[in-house]
Amino acid sequence: MADGLSEGTGPLLRVTGATVVLGGRTALERADLIVDAGELVGLIGPNGAGKTTLLRAVLGLVPLAGGEVAVEGRAGRKAGQHIGYVPQRHEFAWDFPIDIAGAVLTGRTRQMGWLRRPGAADREAVDAALELTGLTDLRRRPVGELSGGQRQRVLVARALAGHPRILLLDEPFTGVDVPTQELLNELFSRLAAEGRALLMTTHDLTAAARTCHRVALINRTVVAEGGPELLADPAQMLLAFGLDRAIGAVA
Repeated sequence: MADGLSEGTGPLLRVTGATVVLGGRTALERADLIVDAGELVGLIGPNGAGKTTLLRAVLGLVPLAGGEVAVEGRAGRKAGQHIGYVPQRHEFAWDFPIDIAGAVLTGRTRQMGWLRRPGAADREAVDAALELTGLTDLRRRPVGELSGGQRQRVLVARALAGHPRILLLDEPFTGVDVPTQELLNELFSRLAAEGRALLMTTHDLTAAARTCHRVALINRTVVAEGGPELLADPAQMLLAFGLDRAIGAVA
């Protein structure tokens, strides 16, 4: 395949017994999760439950104190070469003097290296990512002038420019307008239909129930997983959120 990963029969992403200790505190403990090609999986849990920590562990941005992350059976540095990451919007420097196309091009750093000028393949990847996210006509607009929804689309385009097999999305719907939500929902469904694996953290249970193929409930570890109907199960939501939050979540 063009992306360098062979077609396998196992899951694209497998997290086994992942444990992360940060500042002497166990942020994630023996978490197991599988995401197959063609799946959009929602990662659901309260604040501080370890959702973002799990994404960062998959990326190798925080060390594992135990367990393993594997992409089509490959663990370690090689696994991260095929993962695209869409962080929360506040993690990007929107005051940096760069336009949309330039921001999306930074998603090609792994392929380009730090010193090489972009080639034809890099420019084509940026053009395709801009087209997918509806940003082609805005490509020369400075990122500092963008709305919240436009900024979210820039982050998604930036991740897609690297042609990832796996896309990790950290709260992609937070603070965006309805048209952007609809565009992103359609795009994520399309990417899954193309055989990519998507793992998305979200607090929007309605959107998760409508768009995700599966959901995983997390509270320092994965406490339950299954179809979207799991979000309407009070007993399972209690495990993840506690009594008061669970009642509100399934009401």
